[in-house]
Amino acid sequence: MKAARLHAYGDEVIVESVAPPAIGPDEVLVEVKAAALNPLDVKMHAGWMHEVFPVDLPHIIATDLAGIVARVGDRVQRFKPGDHVVGRSDPTRGGAMAGSAAISADHLVPVPAGLSLTDAAGIPTAAGTAWQALVEMAGLGTGQTVLVHAGAGGVGSFAIQFARMAGARVIATASGTGIDIARRLGADQVIDYQTDAFAAVASGVDVVLDTIGGETQRRSFGVLRPGGRLLAISEAPDPALAAAHGVEADFVFHRSSGRRLQAVVDAIVSAGLTVPIDRVVAMDDLAGALRHQASGRARGKIIIAMG
Repeated sequence: MKAARLHAYGDEVIVESVAPPAIGPDEVLVEVKAAALNPLDVKMHAGWMHEVFPVDLPHIIATDLAGIVARVGDRVQRFKPGDHVVGRSDPTRGGAMAGSAAISADHLVPVPAGLSLTDAAGIPTAAGTAWQALVEMAGLGTGQTVLVHAGAGGVGSFAIQFARMAGARVIATASGTGIDIARRLGADQVIDYQTDAFAAVASGVDVVLDTIGGETQRRSFGVLRPGGRLLAISEAPDPALAAAHGVEADFVFHRSSGRRLQAVVDAIVSAGLTVPIDRVVAMDDLAGALRHQASGRARGKIIIAMG
């Protein structure tokens, strides 16, 4: 089968032929039809995440996949060959960017009728992170206001929709074509961060979802109401800054969870939410797709069609 493998941190990812993976008794072999890129893949490619997610090289990249069950382990009862599934592997294992992937049955959920495998592949990490932050950690609800940074990005685009689903008022930052995307997804107010300072526009916010870090994160503390909460996915927030502003601040460390993924898929399907896709490309265009992911300019998810 074809697989996209990293042989050394920072080197080009090589698409090459490898043997299909073996599966354990609690695992499923999935014929991958679509896989998604995430910012984590770029960080792991560069070697920045080695201490958190150590991998054995060569390493088949990516975690998010959708496809068809080819074989199940001896102890797997939930799935059978032919089932359409979506899942997120553990980042240390990766394996999504290949013709077939071995993945724990606990990290897979069925793809319901009406949801394409291409769309399904774009859900696990981005939507799961937004759900974990806003639904599980913040408990966002009616009458609250949330500021979502990079509202047209992978996590941000789902965060806007989940926040609206919860009944919250949504402020999003975006630029260029991302402004219209954020509006279409349901943002009540979109701030063009290239022309307007969000800290001068937004105030009294209940929750900030920081997808950027750095100076954006530091300025975000000032827009929160006393007792508000900042949730960050790109870098851990400074507890001293949080204390100085009288707010809470937490890092969102997303882990693969079949239970969470099932809740997310159910919510997306039942509420008719959008899976925003920037582009769908073939494996032959993977290098360009990785560069686009690294640029930070993707509007939604980048999907690799595996056949």
